Amino acid sequence: MKWTRAKDWLIGAGAMVLVLVISVVILWWVLSDPASGGEARPAPTAGAEPPPGTQPPADLPRDAVWLADLGLDAGTVVAEGSTLRDVRAVGQDVVAGPDGLLAARLTVDATVPFDVVASELGDGAVVRAADGGQATVLRTVEALGRKLPVTATGTVEVEDGRLVLEPRSIDIGGPGFLSETNAALVRSFVTIEHDIDGLPEGLVLQAVTVQDDGFRANLRGENVRLVP
Repeated sequence: MKWTRAKDWLIGAGAMVLVLVISVVILWWVLSDPASGGEARPAPTAGAEPPPGTQPPADLPRDAVWLADLGLDAGTVVAEGSTLRDVRAVGQDVVAGPDGLLAARLTVDATVPFDVVASELGDGAVVRAADGGQATVLRTVEALGRKLPVTATGTVEVEDGRLVLEPRSIDIGGPGFLSETNAALVRSFVTIEHDIDGLPEGLVLQAVTVQDDGFRANLRGENVRLVP
């Protein structure tokens, strides 16, 4: 009898220990992550809206194609008589349909070669990079019946969507007082105001920097039609 009671007690105690061990294992499994599974991902919030451009529009026509993003790289682009180098375009939330391609957002980075800008000045003008992120214009200007070699250096800025270089210093040689007097006469001949042509309408120049091979421009736009 005593042995039977002891046996029953041992079986009950063993069952309780087994239940306790299983409970601990389950709790550990629930609260921990796999060692190779990376960081725990938070559960999605009920009713949260996806970020713009990550889902196709609800009214997407059946004969249209939606692309979350679209990238284009080109070494050279020539359009409307203008040349661009090292072009990188990224469109987001793009819809392709019978009317062409429409990008909800478009960013373009491209280099405007110096010779493209210099050709607008004419008369054998040369444009090149200068120290301190500036650019230099060299050309011959006719003023007061004389031809003057002019070297003008200035900082490149964006004004009204244009690439603008307005000289900060102008050197026409000769004595300093003479150079300063004549600088006002030739300033307009060495001032650059360049529109970047050949890109889709709706793109607006945001920033420009001077590189060794040209002006690096950043343009952005919304609801830009890529293909007419």
